[in-house]
Amino acid sequence: MTAAVTPEGIEFDARGVASAMRGTGAAATSGIVTDIAAFRSQDARPLNRPALSRREVEVLLAWLAADSKEEAAARLFISVSTVSTHVSRIRNKYNAVDRPAPTKAHLLARALQDGYTTVADW
Repeated sequence: MTAAVTPEGIEFDARGVASAMRGTGAAATSGIVTDIAAFRSQDARPLNRPALSRREVEVLLAWLAADSKEEAAARLFISVSTVSTHVSRIRNKYNAVDRPAPTKAHLLARALQDGYTTVADW
């Protein structure tokens, strides 16, 4: 094996694997293709979205854009404890649909996945 891998080398290796598998029979290779197709179909499953209220989405996005809960609270004219309560409830809702979001980065990822915001907004 060489240290540098080129696209041509990968193509060559893939052909080598395919030719090596020819001797194993069609059943083995078709099983591999079926498994890959099943794996890809699992990725295409729709995500379970928690039912966030409009206010929860508003607080979530303000908090994600802010450097602190204090800043988000000031922007929304609410208390810091209200921001904390909303964020806690949002996390609980994501946990309830088996999509935990223990950190701010996780919550940003969930907001992007669920369409509450876009990368262009950031």
